[in-house]
Amino acid sequence: MENSKFVNVLNQVAYKINSYKYIIAIKNSFTLLLPIIITGAFATLFSNMVFDSTNGLAQISWLSWLETLKPLSQMVNYATMDMMALLAVFLIGNEMAKLNNLNGHFPGLLAAVSYIAVIPTTIEVLVEGAGNVSVADVVSSSYTGSSGLFLGMIVAIGSIELFTWLGKREVLNIKMPDSVPTNVARSFSALLPTLITIIAIAAIGFAINMVTGVHIYDIIYNVVQGPLESLVQGLPGILLLMLVAQLFWVIGIHGNQIIKPIREPILLAAIAENTSALEAGREIPNIISMPFWDMYMSMGGSGMTIGLLIALFIGSRRDDYRSIGKLATPPGLFNVNEPVIFGMPIMLNPIMAIPFVITPLITGVIGYFATVIGFAGRAVVMIPWTTPPLLSGWLATAGSWGAVVTQVVCIAVSVLVYLPFVRIANKEASVQEIEKEEFGEEVIGEPNMENQ
Repeated sequence: MENSKFVNVLNQVAYKINSYKYIIAIKNSFTLLLPIIITGAFATLFSNMVFDSTNGLAQISWLSWLETLKPLSQMVNYATMDMMALLAVFLIGNEMAKLNNLNGHFPGLLAAVSYIAVIPTTIEVLVEGAGNVSVADVVSSSYTGSSGLFLGMIVAIGSIELFTWLGKREVLNIKMPDSVPTNVARSFSALLPTLITIIAIAAIGFAINMVTGVHIYDIIYNVVQGPLESLVQGLPGILLLMLVAQLFWVIGIHGNQIIKPIREPILLAAIAENTSALEAGREIPNIISMPFWDMYMSMGGSGMTIGLLIALFIGSRRDDYRSIGKLATPPGLFNVNEPVIFGMPIMLNPIMAIPFVITPLITGVIGYFATVIGFAGRAVVMIPWTTPPLLSGWLATAGSWGAVVTQVVCIAVSVLVYLPFVRIANKEASVQEIEKEEFGEEVIGEPNMENQ
């Protein structure tokens, strides 16, 4: 009873989190943004592994012509990775509009304009012989790229909420005659709410800058985004995030969806920084990023269940378990593990829950220290989460065989962790079958005794 109450409480908490409209808007937006990020990441991969004359295929004499295509990949990278925050603002604005029952894509445009209104448009450029020179009417990629994500999310949500509230004020709606086309009438109806929203957001940014002497971007980054990045991009933080996700999985709740609003902005920003650093020839800054999670902590799916699949074939002679393994292996190679999660089952199963929770924590530690010592390369390319193990390590790190070997080690460790629990589950299932058979015989025998 106590366990049931606890599970029900957690279910209610998860439901409230997932039904909160700001959480929904952020999750949906980053899901939509993922193909853009992956496109930019692969542009960088081609730039360095194919078009580069120092490290790529272009260093081969008869393929040297490939270097002429390098600007193409840089253009794609700039349009995707360096515009991540601006694109996220537009998408969040659209998602908020849907949740607020607003039609069309105008709210996304309004959110993007509001964001541009609060970020600095003057940058300092170091010019040889002249020192620092201020250049006006320029938007730095520091604000449109991953570093601006948290300010962008706040502005997108705030601007659409304000616009929605203003739109419901009858006094602000400009009424047009019935003869005016619907689109024109709608534009005039939104005119005053749009005007007030953009001016209000810009005024907030201006007032903060005047009072504090710093831009709102710097405040949000230093107070919110920076500390969160330090926490989640550190080993304790990422392990805690994984632990929370796994515990929710065990009680029947999609753990990744619960942590997604925290995980996605930070870990996607981390891989975006790594990709930009690779493109610019700088040192790769971040060990933990979104591909790190996929490469070392969720091969085969949440819980590193690729190890469980192998353990089923090694440690179980039960036909039902081996059938589950055969059924779950093809999708498991692409990190889809619902068949094994529901087939074993793992949810609400105290035996299988233990390795399911602890295995990704162990492999995460292995992947982290393999990267720290330089054995495995740092992830620099955002890859689809369905990329098969080993191939994922090679692609995400732009060709680090150390990362591939580390994945092999993580898989081996996951098998060793799961194996004893598979054997325990075998014995438990066998005992239950024997008890059922004995119980069934007793039930059959009772009527015969009564008949006599």
